[in-house]
Amino acid sequence: MFRRKAKKPKLKRELGILEATFAGTGIILGAGIYALIGEAAGIAGNSVWVSFLIAALVAALTGLSYAELSSMYPKDSGEAEYAEKAYNKRIGFLLAWLIIFEGVVSAAAVALGFGGYLAGLISNYVSLPIVMGAIICIVLFSFMNFWGIKESSQFNIVSTLIEGGGLILITILGISYFGNVDYFEMANGFGGVVSSAALIFFAFIGFEAIVKLSEETKNAAKIIPRALMYSIGISTVLYVLVAISSVSILGWQALAASSAPLADVAAAVLGSKAFLLLAVIALFSTANTVLMILVTTARMLYGIGGKFKKIKFMSVIHKKRRTPYLAVIFCMIVAIAFACIGDIKIVAEVTNFAIFSTFILINGALILLRKKAPKQKRPFKVPFSVGWFNVPAFVGILVTTGLLLYVSRDLRVYIGGGVLILMGLITYTFLENKNSK
Repeated sequence: MFRRKAKKPKLKRELGILEATFAGTGIILGAGIYALIGEAAGIAGNSVWVSFLIAALVAALTGLSYAELSSMYPKDSGEAEYAEKAYNKRIGFLLAWLIIFEGVVSAAAVALGFGGYLAGLISNYVSLPIVMGAIICIVLFSFMNFWGIKESSQFNIVSTLIEGGGLILITILGISYFGNVDYFEMANGFGGVVSSAALIFFAFIGFEAIVKLSEETKNAAKIIPRALMYSIGISTVLYVLVAISSVSILGWQALAASSAPLADVAAAVLGSKAFLLLAVIALFSTANTVLMILVTTARMLYGIGGKFKKIKFMSVIHKKRRTPYLAVIFCMIVAIAFACIGDIKIVAEVTNFAIFSTFILINGALILLRKKAPKQKRPFKVPFSVGWFNVPAFVGILVTTGLLLYVSRDLRVYIGGGVLILMGLITYTFLENKNSK
């Protein structure tokens, strides 16, 4: 008798519209808003809320492109799949390379933030190095990532409600202060508002990660596009309200001078105990962001692993947990390595370069696929086209290119971005040669 070949285990489709929306919102509402609003206010003045709207516009334009592309190709490899269809396999791999790098570095950077909050909260009892706190965070949530997508999603929902609750608290506290300042005061003119938007955009990064959950989402072609736009919409409303409340209570000068801006906003109204409350909320916020970045980055690595023989082991799924455990372990190790660097400011800015470059190519992919694959089924379709030429996607290219030029004043960031791209192309050549043998 012949034995029937055992079926390869597949990822479990357990996520619905609620879980997918919370996943996107959970990544977006991460440490960015808690850390960046002070520095952004110093650049934009009381008009910092306008900066959030500009950043949201960029996110929405690119989000529309992601929505259509994810409805066409609901794969965990996400951007790599879209780019391969629109351009070629080399560009597809390059996008995956940039996103995986952005993911592990962002996880490390946010984990260091977690370590800082944790060290501060337990300083009266034990001295904990920030790097050690970061490592604990990465290991703990890598284990949750391995254990299952359902468990990760449940933690994400709870944490998102907590961190969203912190932002709602700031908004409520600011209501009685509305009208105290000139909300169109620009500290450095409109150019400062745009520069602030480039910085603030980091607080929106994460909506695009939802597409990496396509193979674990029910009816992904319809749910993922909706979750994308819901996540951006919810985050934008909260961010704008928090920005208005913050400048109403403290004014942009005091906000800019603060090392813990939202905690100081709460303390100005409720007293010193509010500082502790916001610190705990920030702890949940950073933890949740690390978890969801690790989840989505591992899925990208899982998706790209199946395309190359040399790294095919990355697409192996744990028989019992039904998760890409080798990809999870790889992301954990690399994230720990970057966390051990400690100060990774320049490396983190290179990730912004990587994500803006990705968004330009994604918007371009939508335009090209309208021409190359006009008959491909599109459950979601971006409106306003002239023939096959999609206007919102083109505008997305223009505004994202503008933000790319504002991403940093440090030449090393652009050199680092160029080196990162070159390394990705060299790695592709190596892997493709191995594939052909």
